[in-house]
Amino acid sequence: MASAANANLNAVRETMDVLLEISMLLNTGLDMESLSICVRLCEQGINPEALSAVIKELRKASETLKVSENCTN
Repeated sequence: MASAANANLNAVRETMDVLLEISMLLNTGLDMESLSICVRLCEQGINPEALSAVIKELRKASETLKVSENCTN
């Protein structure tokens, strides 16, 4: 029973490693933690295109805040 759980855990790790490699090749800017969260959200039924749009909007907002901060400093 423990070996089946270990095999499953290893499969999950390998899958995440492959997804991270693909993410890096596509230059998504997602780290392992962010990618893992995205995968879990998609597994729970979140629309991947909608998730992508939200991430893009959050990045735009973050950049806007950074530019705003730099202008005031």
